Amino acid sequence: MSGLLQRATTGFFFIAIITLCIYLGPTTFVLLFTVITWLCLREFLGLVLSRTHRRDIIRRILGVGMGMVPFFLATILQLQLVSNRSSFIAIAAILFFPFIFSSFIYELYTKSNRPFSNVAFIVLAMIYIGVPFGLLTFVAFDEGQYYPNLVFALLAMNWMNDSGAYLVGSRIGKTPLFPSISPKKTWEGSLGGMATTLILSLGICFWIGELRLADWVVLSVIVVVFGSLGDLVESMLKRSVKIKDSGTLLPGHGGMLDRFDAFIFMLPFATAYILWIR
Repeated sequence: MSGLLQRATTGFFFIAIITLCIYLGPTTFVLLFTVITWLCLREFLGLVLSRTHRRDIIRRILGVGMGMVPFFLATILQLQLVSNRSSFIAIAAILFFPFIFSSFIYELYTKSNRPFSNVAFIVLAMIYIGVPFGLLTFVAFDEGQYYPNLVFALLAMNWMNDSGAYLVGSRIGKTPLFPSISPKKTWEGSLGGMATTLILSLGICFWIGELRLADWVVLSVIVVVFGSLGDLVESMLKRSVKIKDSGTLLPGHGGMLDRFDAFIFMLPFATAYILWIR
């Protein structure tokens, strides 16, 4: 019971802070997800880099810096902070590749026994974490307008899917979903998460509006399917490095990556659908 209370207390303050930052305005939204992106990148690199390299400050700066670039570039574009968008994109792309290749140059001087693995993990951090959070700005902003409801709705559906799967699975779950990766996840829990998320999408349609009911239902399906896969992908990552949680920042929940694994993985698919219907 104490573990459940700790989990509930942490979850309450976690959701309250995120909701407040989203609805205070664009500035707090950007600051919030700058911090979240940074923390997720930091945890990811701490997991995948070998023990002898985890404290290498230059390698960590390269990895986190490269991972943050997509978010910052997307934010600049979506907030319309530059007058000539096409020139900005061209210049950013030209300057970005020397930044990537600097990690190869650095590995020449480290005498590492796995230099290309280190470079691959640094680039993977950008693709796996940096790019999805960069895509989130395309959900939050459109032609200079800020849409906090849409961001909050995607987060709420992810939370509902996770909570529904946990509650249903812990009570009646018997059929393993993916035993080789996550033995505790069950088909019953997944169906429970799907049902609660679909119900929430109906409520969001009437409460928030902005999109058609059919669009909210499609987004809820995207959240359930790809969010669940994202959870399994992070479980696969943790199993490969033989750890239980990505961090200890959130008591009862693990690290920041543990809380955003599903959200990160479903963002490219949800963003693609939202841009298509816009």
